[in-house]
Amino acid sequence: MYRLFFKRFLDILVSVLVLVLTAPILVVVIGILSFQNKGAVFFFQERPGFKQKAFQIIKLKTMTDAKDSDGKLLPDNQRITKAGKIIRRLSIDELPQLLNVLKGDMSLIGPRPLLFKYMPLYSEEQLRRHEVRPGITGWAQVNGRNSISWTQKFDFDIYYVDHLSFVLDVKILWLTFIKVVRTEGVNQSIDRPMQPFNGKN
Repeated sequence: MYRLFFKRFLDILVSVLVLVLTAPILVVVIGILSFQNKGAVFFFQERPGFKQKAFQIIKLKTMTDAKDSDGKLLPDNQRITKAGKIIRRLSIDELPQLLNVLKGDMSLIGPRPLLFKYMPLYSEEQLRRHEVRPGITGWAQVNGRNSISWTQKFDFDIYYVDHLSFVLDVKILWLTFIKVVRTEGVNQSIDRPMQPFNGKN
Protein backbone atom coordinates (compact mmCIF):
# COMPACT_ATOMS: atom_id res chain seq x y z
CA MET A 1 0.00 0.00 0.00
CA TYR A 2 2.76 2.46 0.93
CA ARG A 3 4.82 1.78 -2.20
CA LEU A 4 1.81 2.00 -4.53
CA PHE A 5 -0.08 4.98 -3.08
CA PHE A 6 0.96 6.61 0.18
CA LYS A 7 4.57 7.23 -0.84
CA ARG A 8 3.41 9.37 -3.79
CA PHE A 9 0.94 11.22 -1.56
CA LEU A 10 3.75 11.94 0.92
CA ASP A 11 6.01 13.14 -1.92
CA ILE A 12 3.47 15.73 -3.04
CA LEU A 13 2.56 16.89 0.46
CA VAL A 14 6.15 17.34 1.68
CA SER A 15 7.33 18.90 -1.61
CA VAL A 16 4.66 21.59 -1.51
CA LEU A 17 5.36 22.28 2.16
CA VAL A 18 9.14 22.57 1.65
CA LEU A 19 8.75 24.78 -1.43
CA VAL A 20 6.52 27.16 0.52
CA LEU A 21 8.86 27.26 3.53
CA THR A 22 12.01 27.73 1.47
CA ALA A 23 10.55 30.20 -1.06
CA PRO A 24 12.23 33.26 0.58
CA ILE A 25 15.62 31.50 0.51
CA LEU A 26 15.14 30.44 -3.11
CA VAL A 27 14.25 33.98 -4.16
CA VAL A 28 17.47 35.34 -2.62
CA VAL A 29 19.63 32.54 -4.04
CA ILE A 30 18.09 32.87 -7.51
CA GLY A 31 18.83 36.59 -7.39
CA ILE A 32 22.48 35.94 -6.49
CA LEU A 33 22.89 33.30 -9.20
CA SER A 34 21.18 35.45 -11.80
CA PHE A 35 23.74 38.20 -11.19
CA GLN A 36 26.70 35.83 -10.90
CA ASN A 37 25.79 33.68 -13.91
CA LYS A 38 24.50 36.54 -16.06
CA GLY A 39 20.95 35.24 -16.07
CA ALA A 40 21.62 31.49 -16.13
CA VAL A 41 20.01 30.30 -12.88
CA PHE A 42 18.93 26.73 -13.57
CA PHE A 43 20.76 23.65 -14.79
CA PHE A 44 18.84 21.05 -16.81
CA GLN A 45 20.14 17.62 -17.72
CA GLU A 46 18.57 14.43 -19.05
CA ARG A 47 18.70 11.55 -16.59
CA PRO A 48 17.26 8.01 -16.54
CA GLY A 49 14.39 7.61 -14.11
CA PHE A 50 11.80 4.99 -13.19
CA LYS A 51 12.11 2.01 -15.57
CA GLN A 52 14.98 3.91 -17.25
CA LYS A 53 12.59 6.51 -18.70
CA ALA A 54 14.34 9.81 -19.54
CA PHE A 55 13.45 13.05 -17.76
CA GLN A 56 14.98 16.51 -17.31
CA ILE A 57 16.41 17.01 -13.84
CA ILE A 58 16.33 20.59 -12.51
CA LYS A 59 19.05 22.05 -10.28
CA LEU A 60 20.41 25.48 -9.48
CA LYS A 61 23.44 26.32 -11.62
CA THR A 62 26.42 26.47 -9.28
CA MET A 63 29.23 25.95 -11.81
CA THR A 64 30.60 27.82 -14.81
CA ASP A 65 30.95 26.28 -18.28
CA ALA A 66 34.74 26.72 -18.33
CA LYS A 67 36.54 24.31 -20.67
CA ASP A 68 40.12 23.19 -21.23
CA SER A 69 42.18 23.66 -24.41
CA ASP A 70 40.50 20.59 -25.94
CA GLY A 71 37.04 22.00 -25.42
CA LYS A 72 36.18 19.64 -22.55
CA LEU A 73 34.56 20.88 -19.38
CA LEU A 74 36.99 21.33 -16.51
CA PRO A 75 36.50 19.17 -13.37
CA ASP A 76 33.61 20.19 -11.13
CA ASN A 77 35.85 21.52 -8.35
CA GLN A 78 37.52 23.89 -10.84
CA ARG A 79 34.23 25.23 -12.23
CA ILE A 80 32.22 25.72 -9.06
CA THR A 81 31.73 29.38 -8.09
CA LYS A 82 32.24 30.90 -4.64
CA ALA A 83 28.50 31.25 -4.11
CA GLY A 84 28.04 27.78 -5.61
CA LYS A 85 30.24 26.21 -2.93
CA ILE A 86 28.00 27.57 -0.19
CA ILE A 87 24.81 26.68 -2.04
CA ARG A 88 25.97 23.10 -2.64
CA ARG A 89 27.32 22.69 0.90
CA LEU A 90 23.84 23.52 2.19
CA SER A 91 22.21 21.38 -0.57
CA ILE A 92 20.12 24.38 -1.67
CA ASP A 93 20.94 23.54 -5.30
CA GLU A 94 18.78 20.41 -4.93
CA LEU A 95 15.58 22.28 -4.00
CA PRO A 96 14.32 22.79 -7.60
CA GLN A 97 14.14 19.00 -7.87
CA LEU A 98 11.01 19.27 -5.76
CA LEU A 99 9.39 20.32 -9.06
CA ASN A 100 10.57 17.01 -10.53
CA VAL A 101 8.89 15.30 -7.58
CA LEU A 102 5.61 17.14 -8.16
CA LYS A 103 5.74 16.20 -11.86
CA GLY A 104 6.18 12.54 -10.90
CA ASP A 105 9.66 12.18 -12.41
CA MET A 106 11.23 11.72 -9.01
CA SER A 107 10.43 10.87 -5.41
CA LEU A 108 11.73 12.56 -2.29
CA ILE A 109 13.57 9.34 -1.48
CA GLY A 110 15.15 6.84 -3.83
CA PRO A 111 18.39 6.10 -5.70
CA ARG A 112 19.97 9.29 -7.07
CA PRO A 113 19.38 9.72 -10.83
CA LEU A 114 22.76 9.42 -12.52
CA LEU A 115 23.95 9.96 -16.12
CA PHE A 116 22.79 7.99 -19.15
CA LYS A 117 26.43 7.32 -20.08
CA TYR A 118 26.70 5.01 -17.05
CA MET A 119 23.84 2.73 -18.15
CA PRO A 120 25.96 0.36 -20.30
CA LEU A 121 28.39 -0.03 -17.38
CA TYR A 122 25.80 -1.32 -14.90
CA SER A 123 25.54 -4.97 -13.93
CA GLU A 124 22.08 -6.57 -14.05
CA GLU A 125 21.84 -6.11 -10.30
CA GLN A 126 22.82 -2.44 -10.46
CA LEU A 127 20.16 -1.80 -13.12
CA ARG A 128 17.56 -2.69 -10.49
CA ARG A 129 18.01 0.78 -9.02
CA HIS A 130 15.56 1.88 -11.73
CA GLU A 131 12.75 -0.26 -10.32
CA VAL A 132 11.67 2.72 -8.21
CA ARG A 133 11.52 6.46 -8.86
CA PRO A 134 14.88 8.19 -8.35
CA GLY A 135 15.10 10.42 -5.30
CA ILE A 136 16.46 13.74 -4.12
CA THR A 137 18.01 11.82 -1.25
CA GLY A 138 18.40 8.13 -0.58
CA TRP A 139 19.87 5.33 1.49
CA ALA A 140 23.27 5.74 -0.20
CA GLN A 141 23.31 9.50 0.48
CA VAL A 142 22.78 9.11 4.22
CA ASN A 143 25.40 6.36 4.34
CA GLY A 144 28.25 8.37 2.90
CA ARG A 145 26.95 10.31 -0.10
CA ASN A 146 30.02 11.05 -2.28
CA SER A 147 32.56 9.86 0.29
CA ILE A 148 31.92 6.16 -0.45
CA SER A 149 32.73 4.10 -3.55
CA TRP A 150 30.33 3.61 -6.45
CA THR A 151 30.04 -0.09 -5.60
CA GLN A 152 28.95 0.76 -2.08
CA LYS A 153 26.46 3.34 -3.36
CA PHE A 154 24.86 0.83 -5.72
CA ASP A 155 24.66 -1.76 -2.95
CA PHE A 156 22.80 0.76 -0.79
CA ASP A 157 20.50 1.61 -3.73
CA ILE A 158 19.53 -2.04 -4.22
CA TYR A 159 19.01 -2.44 -0.49
CA TYR A 160 16.53 0.44 -0.66
CA VAL A 161 14.68 -1.09 -3.63
CA ASP A 162 14.28 -4.35 -1.71
CA HIS A 163 13.37 -2.80 1.65
CA LEU A 164 11.36 0.29 0.67
CA SER A 165 8.97 1.17 3.50
CA PHE A 166 7.48 4.11 5.36
CA VAL A 167 9.77 3.52 8.34
CA LEU A 168 12.88 3.45 6.14
CA ASP A 169 11.81 6.61 4.31
CA VAL A 170 11.26 8.49 7.57
CA LYS A 171 14.68 7.33 8.78
CA ILE A 172 16.32 8.56 5.55
CA LEU A 173 14.58 11.95 5.76
CA TRP A 174 15.81 12.44 9.32
CA LEU A 175 19.36 11.34 8.53
CA THR A 176 19.36 13.60 5.45
CA PHE A 177 18.51 16.58 7.66
CA ILE A 178 21.41 15.68 9.96
CA LYS A 179 23.81 15.25 7.01
CA VAL A 180 22.84 18.61 5.51
CA VAL A 181 23.29 20.40 8.83
CA ARG A 182 26.71 18.81 9.31
CA THR A 183 27.61 19.04 5.56
CA GLU A 184 28.99 15.50 5.67
CA GLY A 185 30.08 13.35 2.72
CA VAL A 186 29.75 15.99 0.00
CA ASN A 187 33.06 15.07 -1.66
CA GLN A 188 35.53 12.20 -1.58
CA SER A 189 38.08 14.64 -0.14
CA ILE A 190 38.44 18.36 0.48
CA ASP A 191 39.79 19.09 -2.99
CA ARG A 192 38.38 16.20 -5.03
CA PRO A 193 34.70 15.62 -5.90
CA MET A 194 33.12 12.23 -6.62
CA GLN A 195 34.96 10.61 -9.52
CA PRO A 196 33.02 9.37 -12.61
CA PHE A 197 31.76 5.79 -12.57
CA ASN A 198 33.88 3.52 -14.81
CA GLY A 199 32.09 0.23 -14.23
CA LYS A 200 34.51 -0.87 -11.53
CA ASN A 201 34.97 1.74 -8.76
